[in-house]
Amino acid sequence: MTYQEVLAAARTCSGPYCKACPVCNGKACGSTMPGPGSKGTGTVAVRNYQAWQEICLNMDTICENGPVDTKFNFFGQEYDLPVFAGPVGAVNLHYGDKYNDLEYNNILVPACAQAGIAAFTGDGTNPEVFTAAAAAIGANGGKGIPTVKPWDRDTLYAKLDAAKASGAKVFAMDIDAAGLPFLKGLNPPAGSKTVAELREIIEYVKVPFIIKGIMTVKGAQKAMEAGAAGIVVSNHGGRVQDGVPATASVLPAIAQAVKGQMVVLVDGGIRTGVDVCKALALGADACILARPYVTAVYGGQAEGVKVLTDKLKGELQDTMAMCGVHSLSEISGDMIFQG
Repeated sequence: MTYQEVLAAARTCSGPYCKACPVCNGKACGSTMPGPGSKGTGTVAVRNYQAWQEICLNMDTICENGPVDTKFNFFGQEYDLPVFAGPVGAVNLHYGDKYNDLEYNNILVPACAQAGIAAFTGDGTNPEVFTAAAAAIGANGGKGIPTVKPWDRDTLYAKLDAAKASGAKVFAMDIDAAGLPFLKGLNPPAGSKTVAELREIIEYVKVPFIIKGIMTVKGAQKAMEAGAAGIVVSNHGGRVQDGVPATASVLPAIAQAVKGQMVVLVDGGIRTGVDVCKALALGADACILARPYVTAVYGGQAEGVKVLTDKLKGELQDTMAMCGVHSLSEISGDMIFQG
């Protein structure tokens, strides 16, 4: 399959909200929730995408003509490029009823491992979703990151126990999911966590723990204080709060504050290998793409995942070569055009 064929196939089974657009920029889905759109005015997803388009790179081809290495080491696991599929829940509600969450993760996790990357997997009110996703990650050599919601203590620890038993080697929590309506109505309450609560969780799991949903330097510093091994600069695709900045806009300051002390990932509107290169030049260690991988699964299952991953890798390699760098460690801020 080609990438265009993956998109065309996805259009036959996605929807009614997701249109599997030629460019996944948040405009067609707008404020449709449920659906892949964003909260309120629906502008945050659009802003995420547009911010990457407004960043320009400096070319430099007066350099050695050699191979480009995109390999990335993530807590002892080596991947072919610094890209992860993002955690998505309730795919049948948001993207189309071809798959439920269990079916989706059972395709996504091994397909990502085979394609040379890994998937962050989602969570939901059905406890089997998180448990099954963690089991799929364990079955694929621990290549994947189960991502838990900020549940109440008992629910949270039960899920973490299941993930540990499955063999997952890195965990994450999308702390900004505290803004999702189905969490707010729970009893006992779920939602925001203090630094002390997060520290207790991280000390309990005894594996690298990533906190997703960081949008400020202060938030990154609190995550570090809690003992997080990494963060994801993320506004949850604009799905939990309207009127917030693009992730590309806040990334440089956050990366500068904590780089070298914890792993810095970023998501939100990243769609190409060119975008990935820009994110790394702004200080990220790796990127997460969620919606494009949903489209890849709906349009081509495991083959769709490989097609998208190969596309991203080729774009990243070409961009690095044209900017005069041949390894990820050579990517730096001076590659960003300051006009």
